[in-house]
Amino acid sequence: MRRHVQAALLLLTGSAVLHISVLSQVYLRYVKEGLRPFLVASAVLLLLLGVVGAVRDGLPFAPRRTAGEETDDERTADGQAADDERTADEHQHAHGHGRGHGHGHGHDSGPRVAWLLFLPVLALLLYAPPALGSYTAARETDNAVARVAEFDPLPEADPAPLALSGFIARVQQDRDRSLAGRTVLMTGFVTPAKDRAGTWYLTRLVVSCCAADSRSLRVRVHGAPAPPADTWVTVTGTWHPRGGGALGTATAPVAVDARTVRRVAEPVNPYQDTTPLLP
Repeated sequence: MRRHVQAALLLLTGSAVLHISVLSQVYLRYVKEGLRPFLVASAVLLLLLGVVGAVRDGLPFAPRRTAGEETDDERTADGQAADDERTADEHQHAHGHGRGHGHGHGHDSGPRVAWLLFLPVLALLLYAPPALGSYTAARETDNAVARVAEFDPLPEADPAPLALSGFIARVQQDRDRSLAGRTVLMTGFVTPAKDRAGTWYLTRLVVSCCAADSRSLRVRVHGAPAPPADTWVTVTGTWHPRGGGALGTATAPVAVDARTVRRVAEPVNPYQDTTPLLP
């Protein structure tokens, strides 16, 4: 890859990062919202480096040369080769032997595999990969949520809107059993349940930094047919009491008996476990 192409790659990469972090919110599929300033700064730096390279080496193609015209790099390389030949001749004369002379030109191109760097850049510009979904969630089993010392009262609305983390915490930690007899409303995407027929998971993936460290929050859904995997839905229902310990204990089943399942649009930030809005 010649240097003017390297400059083009820097400009394209900077433009792609700027596109997903400033002109859209696609970056939320990959990193947390708080990392946006760092993405913008990185994009600006890449653009500046690309501009410097373009001014130095030209864009989009290397300048055409007339016959016999040499670039500064080639003249430098030829001069270096001539110096090497003179040194070799002096060495041969000094020692009385030699095995011929060599002549070559310098190259400013990198390995051909570097062209593959254009693929992720073009993907960001033309088709941004989607956020992680059921494929990732199906391979994680933990429902790790923070310990809650004291729970606030449930909203008086019926159904009561809850984030998945809030529902899981109340099911397994709330000794006051605030979920008993209450109808709740939660939003997430569908993950098939392969271990038990007739059920599926309402799922959220949450991240600490980026998509690579995601962890899943899953609530098993009973009593409703499973929509297609990765479909975003809002589920209304009550806590499912069968298949585990008592409500408010660590062995209580994290499950819900669904009354309604309604399809919704994917949220702008799919990795943020937020409380859904009432319809």
